[in-house]
Amino acid sequence: MKLAWILWLSTHVLPQPAADSLCLSTTVYLEARDQSVRGQQAVAEVALRRRDSGLWGRNVCQVVTARKQFAPSIVSPQTRLSNPEAWAEAVTIALESERNWALPLAQRKLVVPGASHFAASAIASPSWRTAYEVATIGDHTFYKVQSLKPRRS
Repeated sequence: MKLAWILWLSTHVLPQPAADSLCLSTTVYLEARDQSVRGQQAVAEVALRRRDSGLWGRNVCQVVTARKQFAPSIVSPQTRLSNPEAWAEAVTIALESERNWALPLAQRKLVVPGASHFAASAIASPSWRTAYEVATIGDHTFYKVQSLKPRRS
């Protein structure tokens, strides 16, 4: 399946929260399908933390498609998600991450506490890479770049 089709489905057809689950699954797949489960969970956690901040959008789909923030807005829309095993794992991890994130803050299991950004050192050298380093998992380094405050409802 092509990324363009997935993004169209999530923004024009599916209701919330199904759309967000699809967007999060797609992001985990594109960003971390070759990483450990923990690395994939960390990517999902960053996206969910950003959603809660409201700085990049009000839902996960807006966050992960914000200009040049996550793979869905960086790679070609013609990109095919062609590894069914990796896709199934990404969906499982995204759904588990959403369930974990729905818990009260004190009960959540955090993989990269406070991380708002990440970079794959082999392909990216962002200006904020000198921020506070939370963890390195696989070939991704997770950073706390700024204090994210939850948006007001």
